[in-house]
Amino acid sequence: MTALDRISDRDYRSLAEFRHQIRRFLHFSEQVVRSAGIEPQQHQLLLALRGRPGEQAGIGALAERLQIQHHSAVELVDRLVDRGLVSRSRSPADRRHVLVHLTAHGEGELEKLAKCHLDELRNNGPALVEALEAVIRRNDGAN
Repeated sequence: MTALDRISDRDYRSLAEFRHQIRRFLHFSEQVVRSAGIEPQQHQLLLALRGRPGEQAGIGALAERLQIQHHSAVELVDRLVDRGLVSRSRSPADRRHVLVHLTAHGEGELEKLAKCHLDELRNNGPALVEALEAVIRRNDGAN
């Protein structure tokens, strides 16, 4: 292992700070969405739907986007359908394929949550960006 391959104390500090900043934001997000009566993965699914306007979202695509198993995505969609936040329909191109859509109620709830998240990122995001930049910046090998 060369000196350039070694992980320095600075690298460890940078990684630790970056992980801390990610965790701070995730903790904030979890608290905000739970206070709205929504579970974090449900929020992520709503955001995945809204974050790709004009695209049709099937269960498989949502599972991939959230990095969860297909059956877990089905369960999330079921719970969101029960709450009136999303609806599902059959694809006109392939009736075996189920498409998921935000309802007006889901859109309204997501917008409230998105405003909170954007405010948080605008206020505290610079610390997250700074931590990431410290990780990706090439160090001179100094500790």
